[in-house]
Amino acid sequence: MTASSPTSDLLTCPSCGATNRVSEQKRRLKGTVVCGRCRTALETPRRQARPAVVTDATFSAEVERSPLPVLLDLWAPWCGPCRAMASVVEELAGDLTGRVKVAKLNVDDNPRIAARYGVQSIPTLLVLKHGRVVDTLVGAQPKPAILARLSRL
Repeated sequence: MTASSPTSDLLTCPSCGATNRVSEQKRRLKGTVVCGRCRTALETPRRQARPAVVTDATFSAEVERSPLPVLLDLWAPWCGPCRAMASVVEELAGDLTGRVKVAKLNVDDNPRIAARYGVQSIPTLLVLKHGRVVDTLVGAQPKPAILARLSRL
């Protein structure tokens, strides 16, 4: 199996931050996969199905330094469309593991990041690469529309 195999995922080590390429075959044979640098057990995509929770304080580490593109959901708990999008965002986190990092940022608790990107309406989905916005989706979106926008990356 080559490094460019479509059945390989990129997993980030929770301890040292190293990016590890893990094939489906390796996951099946070994069961538990460990980081090549520090030997910490890595969560496989089946267990990594939840979006990361991002704050103003963790934004740089979670989003700007992510080796993967990031789909960032800017939401608030009082927002009806945001709550409706929550299940779609959860599904995307599981479906895109290893290809796109899915994260959520509560704009009420973290106004600095929302202001930095000029977010005036929620829900807003930002697609970021190395901390730079490459696409923006405003309002509740169906899962196929989000996947179509992400496929252009």
